[in-house]
Amino acid sequence: MRLTKHSDYALRVLLYTAAHPEELVSTDAIATAFGISANHLVKIINNLGKHGFLEVKRGRSGGLRLAREPEEIVIGEVVRVTEPDFYMVECFDREANACPISAACGLIAPLHEATRAFLGVLDGYTLADVMGPRRRARSRRLIQLLG
Repeated sequence: MRLTKHSDYALRVLLYTAAHPEELVSTDAIATAFGISANHLVKIINNLGKHGFLEVKRGRSGGLRLAREPEEIVIGEVVRVTEPDFYMVECFDREANACPISAACGLIAPLHEATRAFLGVLDGYTLADVMGPRRRARSRRLIQLLG
């Protein structure tokens, strides 16, 4: 299973803002730190704000910060709102499915189960968990070096 860049960058944005809890972070700072287009990040940040992960303040003195504590941000929830779908194979998309063996295919159930398991594992972790006490210190140092 592979996450889209949208999810990857969304998780990076959350990690960066979690590493800077005392300040409003700029989109440009995140873009520079990760080598990502600021224009591309705007869409991601707006989506994270819309779903209650980020507090976004617009304008000259604006920026963003976490809207919830890191312990309250479940990684599986973030992935669900940032991925367009979880179609591992064509037949998962009922509207576009043209696979001739779908009706008799034995792969569908195990692949659905694998998708549920993948998301289930991510549901077991919060932003605080992936930052962890030691990881949080290392991540903060690394992110601060990047920013």
